[in-house]
Amino acid sequence: MPAPESVTPATAAPFVINCVAVDDEPLALGLVCSLIEQTPFLRLVGRHESAVAALRSLHERPDAQLLFLDIKMPDLSGLELAKVLQHGPRVIFTTAFNQYALEGFRVDALDYLLKPFDYQEFLRAALKAKTYFEMKQASEMPAPTTTTPPIHLPANPPQPEEDHIYLKVEYQLVRVPLADIVYVEGLKDYVKVHLATQTRPLLSLTSLRGMEEKLPASKFLRIHRSYIVGLGHIQSVGRGTVQIAGETLPVSDGYREAFDQFFSRWK
Repeated sequence: MPAPESVTPATAAPFVINCVAVDDEPLALGLVCSLIEQTPFLRLVGRHESAVAALRSLHERPDAQLLFLDIKMPDLSGLELAKVLQHGPRVIFTTAFNQYALEGFRVDALDYLLKPFDYQEFLRAALKAKTYFEMKQASEMPAPTTTTPPIHLPANPPQPEEDHIYLKVEYQLVRVPLADIVYVEGLKDYVKVHLATQTRPLLSLTSLRGMEEKLPASKFLRIHRSYIVGLGHIQSVGRGTVQIAGETLPVSDGYREAFDQFFSRWK
């Protein structure tokens, strides 16, 4: 009888980080791309000579995880791009100017490489990124499930009132508590959502009308074609203006009637 065939156990796929390199200097860009390609756990999925080109491309590359990003570039700097992508890929800055180091860490960069750097310095930063993504992957793994007896619910249980909404911010859906929204500002195809708990607003690809439909009328009021305000954050009301979070926002004629009706109960 022939001997049974040996079976090789399946092994997990190697851990790989999808990288994009951005630098307006062709030689520096070529060097970073070369270092990425010789690092086993990095995969080069994009290279760009401007932050503007990178921003356009990243909308079509939701799988990009890590940017090797130059800081001083024309039109849009690396720091400005990192601020726009605050919920997108993580960043390792590459720059010849050490005065940007503090600002780089303020936008939560993983590391900061000062040009000219060698492969040892590059690898140290790449390993820091690898540790971050491995920890992130481990934290997102589902917890083991246990069998529990079924719970019998009534046919039509009462639905609790939602106290939050979800916004599409770059490549993620971000949970935003309604009580945290101070006001919403419309910017053509985007909205800026100003929050009480953080200094930087969230930038979401949606219209102000779309936000108006998501937000409950009992807690929010549109006062202008460019503004929706959180009623719980209003500090004072003037003649044709609203004071909120230290800002004075105008009330336009198209929304004045609804505005006056709302506040007439306190007059």
